Amino acid sequence: MKNLRKVDLVETLTRIDEHWSPRIVGEVNDQHVKLAKIRGTFDWHQHENEDELFLVLHGTLVMRLRDREVTLEPGTMFIVPRGVEHQPHAEEEVHILLFEPATTRNTGNVTTERTIESPEWL
Repeated sequence: MKNLRKVDLVETLTRIDEHWSPRIVGEVNDQHVKLAKIRGTFDWHQHENEDELFLVLHGTLVMRLRDREVTLEPGTMFIVPRGVEHQPHAEEEVHILLFEPATTRNTGNVTTERTIESPEWL
């Protein structure tokens, strides 16, 4: 069973080379726990039916919303409610943990070259 194991977040992040390519590391009640490395600016998007939790493990993430920006440092989190358009941005590499429904597509309501239909399990 995938969930009957200890996950070392620091070690697991060393196995992720690509930016904006979240990997699944666990599942809780139909919610995926994902790790990702990000850098640069992601696409503006929203998720009509899913909330997303972003927890910063390393670096500084700026969550751009249409009416403001929220800066997240290591150890801080932000929940983007369903239907809220957002754009993650990171000047330098940031390591994040995401917690979201298993049905959540990384680019939400838009399809781009960064869209990942079936994230890989690590």
